[in-house]
Amino acid sequence: MFALFDDAGKFLAGRVMSEADASMQIELDSGKRVKAKAANVLIKFAKPAPAELLAQAAALATDIDVDLVWETAPEEEFGFDELAREYFSATASAVEQAAMLMRLFETPHYFHRRGKGRFRKAPEDILKQALVAIERKKQQALQIEQWAQALAAGTCPQPIKDELYKILFKPDKNGPAYKAVVDAAKATQRAPLDLLKEAGAIDSPYQFHYKRFLFEHFPKGTGFSPLEAPPVKDELPLAAVQAFSIDDSMTTEIDDALSVQGLGTGTVTYGIHIAAPGLAIAPGTPVDQLGRARMSTVYMPGHKITMLPDEVVQAYTLIEGRDCPAVSLYVSFDEATLERKASETKLERVPIAANLRHDQLDGVITNATLSGEAPADYAFAPELAFAFRLAQHLKAQREVVRGKPEIFNRPDYSFKLIGPNGANTMSDGIEPQGNEQVLIGTRQRGSALDLIVAEAMILANSTWGGWLAELGVPGIYRSQASLQPGIKVRMSTKPAPHAGMGVAQYTWATSPLRRYVDLVNQWQIIACAKNGRTAALVAPFKPKDAELFAVISNFDGAYSAYNGFQSSMERYWTIQHLGQEGISELDCAVMVNGLVRADTLPLVFKAIGADNLPRHAKVRVRVTGVDLLTLDVHASVIARLDEAESQGDAAQADASEEDDSEVLDNAGPLTLAIDVADADAPEAPAAGA
Repeated sequence: MFALFDDAGKFLAGRVMSEADASMQIELDSGKRVKAKAANVLIKFAKPAPAELLAQAAALATDIDVDLVWETAPEEEFGFDELAREYFSATASAVEQAAMLMRLFETPHYFHRRGKGRFRKAPEDILKQALVAIERKKQQALQIEQWAQALAAGTCPQPIKDELYKILFKPDKNGPAYKAVVDAAKATQRAPLDLLKEAGAIDSPYQFHYKRFLFEHFPKGTGFSPLEAPPVKDELPLAAVQAFSIDDSMTTEIDDALSVQGLGTGTVTYGIHIAAPGLAIAPGTPVDQLGRARMSTVYMPGHKITMLPDEVVQAYTLIEGRDCPAVSLYVSFDEATLERKASETKLERVPIAANLRHDQLDGVITNATLSGEAPADYAFAPELAFAFRLAQHLKAQREVVRGKPEIFNRPDYSFKLIGPNGANTMSDGIEPQGNEQVLIGTRQRGSALDLIVAEAMILANSTWGGWLAELGVPGIYRSQASLQPGIKVRMSTKPAPHAGMGVAQYTWATSPLRRYVDLVNQWQIIACAKNGRTAALVAPFKPKDAELFAVISNFDGAYSAYNGFQSSMERYWTIQHLGQEGISELDCAVMVNGLVRADTLPLVFKAIGADNLPRHAKVRVRVTGVDLLTLDVHASVIARLDEAESQGDAAQADASEEDDSEVLDNAGPLTLAIDVADADAPEAPAAGA
């Protein structure tokens, strides 16, 4: 005697060795003996042999007309054996019964299972829906196959091109476009990015990087809907100062300006004036919602995406020749000793006498002219000289707290993109296309004008942070527990020391036109300026305000992404520069993990042969290839330029390692979300399955 039984949805057959009321011992053709529950035994038969029965039944099942069976099946529940006798004959054989069982089991859209060997035919409307879905899936599979074949042949179907960034970076792994790319990549044994590039899916490397960023962070585009800048309603007094700003020529969002009063009197009042959009823009208003959605201006070589519309920026920017609404911090110092005496915050209109541009003046306003060693033939010479002397003093005080000096032994790099017609993309408002001539310039970090502005902003941000804490008004602070490697700056709503700055607390409040956190802090500072000790009761954000924590979280994510994008685009243009200038060899310093840093360009990359060299060793590398899509540089060390580094050089190099982590994060090639291994991943279950 033989038996066919259901083993977890799989039909097996074998010889019955023993039988009890509730189970059977069955020997399979393999010789293995299994125990089957009596309820799972569906057919008992004497012939043919088990293996032959299964083979004949499987072949016969394919010939059963499932539509005819569905038409003739009873409305009520039935057994497979009953339907076999109805379809074949009243004396349906074991093979015919097994064939009907298999056919019913493999067509669940026609017949719903109701127990071991029991079924009920699907309602007509449900069956029609299922058949439509099956046909759709069949057509989709055919479409995937056609798309994959086209990609393999070097042609990109338009639907795949339209979903390029989604496929590569935020894929729907059950989507047909994604599956076609994976199938084509496996079939051709090629990386998905190379495959898509050769198929014409990528118009240009520059547009690829830029549109990828827009896809992730600006899916609705970078434009603004028409929006008017709200006016400042407060009656503001006119400040008795002549203020000047110091920015790059490309800067349109002029957030800060300086003034100096009382020179020669023994007490000098140093004014730090910050553009005051917070006096006009209220939390929750349309302009605020725009700023909160973007969180920051996005910078990249030759272009920027502003946090606020230009018409809004121009309403509050500190442009020369205007009396501009400002939040002003006045700090008084002893003119001789530079001892700090007092500070005061005012809301006022500040006359902006000049917008100084450091890229035009760095060679004119120097340490020598500011210290009196050389003639100072420029506007605001006495004021700038005092500001420089104060900045040096403030920096020295911070370095005592830091425990070591700030050493700027690497330059800042600037990028200028020149189009075919000679236009400067940034100044002429032209969006780069990726084929412009790139000019890479340098500015030594810590130059005189840089130092003046940096120390003024640190003074303002640390003073206002302490003032907010004193009045019990929450703000958004930046802190760093120590200068130990790996200890990064974090943001919170409570004041804490910033080891990197060497200050007791530090906010961001001096760039409200280009950083949303600064605008939030400005609202809090304005509340303090208007209400003093009662500010905590009326400030827009209260202690432990969930909105404040949400701002921190959203800003952190956006700002990190924007900085990463800026680094990537600088890397793109630097690699372009190599080709444009025909540079094939670079002098570099060895870093870690086989990475090297170019001496004269903002470029970090792996070089074969650098792994076993000591850190800070000087080497010459040959660039053997670049990839503008992955931003990868292929290079190898061809010579060691130094045999032993001096202790002084090593100490200086060590002092520069504090900001290396961010560089290392952006030193590698592009990472994709697509993985050809996913081709074998199971499809997600359908809803309701």
